[in-house]
Amino acid sequence: MPDRLKTSLGIWALGGMVTRFVPVGYQPEHGRESTAEKVRRAVDGLGDLMDDYEFHYPHELSRDNLDEVRAALRGHGIYAVAGALHLDPRFGKGGLSSPDDATRAAALDITLDAARFAGEIEAEMIIWPGIEGYNYPFQTPYAESWARLIDGLGQAATVLAESGRKLFLEHKNSEPAMKIFMRNIGMTLHVIHTLRAQGIDNVSVNMDWQHLIMNGEHLPEYAALLAAEGLLGHQHANSGWGTFDDDNMVGATAFMETVELALELRRADYGAKGERLGFDLYPYTEDQVAAVRRSVEQWHFIDSVAQRIDGDALRAAQQRKDAVAAYELVYAALGAPAGA
Repeated sequence: MPDRLKTSLGIWALGGMVTRFVPVGYQPEHGRESTAEKVRRAVDGLGDLMDDYEFHYPHELSRDNLDEVRAALRGHGIYAVAGALHLDPRFGKGGLSSPDDATRAAALDITLDAARFAGEIEAEMIIWPGIEGYNYPFQTPYAESWARLIDGLGQAATVLAESGRKLFLEHKNSEPAMKIFMRNIGMTLHVIHTLRAQGIDNVSVNMDWQHLIMNGEHLPEYAALLAAEGLLGHQHANSGWGTFDDDNMVGATAFMETVELALELRRADYGAKGERLGFDLYPYTEDQVAAVRRSVEQWHFIDSVAQRIDGDALRAAQQRKDAVAAYELVYAALGAPAGA
């Protein structure tokens, strides 16, 4: 793994911080900013800590404001375009998976245009199908909806492949749909392997850390498994309590799990092919730029701990399933005195 992973930031971290309880947002002054204004604020405050940026299409970035945003980026890149059907009220009951042909066609048109746009600007694409699911038993024709979802994702991946770009799939168990179809790693792999069987091989996983934590999915274990299959595509770094999609600062919770994740990313040589550590944060009340900066700096510390762990000794301890010896190595890397 490179000494320093390249980074990217979802620009939505600098928004109005809207919730269903405070629809005006906890920071409404930032909700009124244009995308270019948010970018300028991020670039001014983060500088070289952040390499590139990520944007929802078309709500945050489109052909209409591309030149203005690029000027605001001042040499930083656009790493990824994210689908945004969940931001469009037309798709409140599903878009790509909708049983209504007209609704589904509109969602597919937007998604494929996003894929074409990503190709035009040489960006990757993230699809988090959070609106694709259901809220009640008996509400949904499951098999047909799944087939429509996988078909739509496959069409997007095919368009991206035409320009040599990749599609990253991001799962989550609920919200906004109470039961999102693609709600765990296993379901995500089901989609990917179904598409592979069709000859579509430019699809991999975007690990949003808090989404895994919400599911009880152990971050380093899943990173290792995905890397072994060549499916570790992107990371959305954050943390949280595990009951909701907090998108808190990196390392604020699940600290040891994040240290082990950093170790597994190093074992997988993550970043050697240009992969990024993306930051997906939602600082409700904190200074937004400061929260991002603190997340990057806390990641650098966590990664430095992982780098100091004696890898050979840890492997030997793991072969013996010796948790005590393993933690002695971790605490030594943290700088704790022997026996602490």
